[in-house]
Amino acid sequence: MTGPIPAAAELVQRAAGVIAAKHRGDLAGAEELMSAFGSEHAKTLGFYLLADLSLGLLRAQSGQSMDDLVRELSLLVAATATPPGA
Repeated sequence: MTGPIPAAAELVQRAAGVIAAKHRGDLAGAEELMSAFGSEHAKTLGFYLLADLSLGLLRAQSGQSMDDLVRELSLLVAATATPPGA
């Protein structure tokens, strides 16, 4: 792929592949895809764009505002990051 748009699409596809591999239990495949990013910047961009697209799809399906979705996600992250009984 050449140019910024195809390169960005490739990064998003690679990030999605990492998540798919992890969820099917293919940790070696996920690790291989992670190392294929080439740089931390590419990895960050790929996962950022994937998150942005994913939230956009969820917003379109749910009808919620992006602010509401991000607030809900933040609460979920906070709840899972809090140790039980704390």
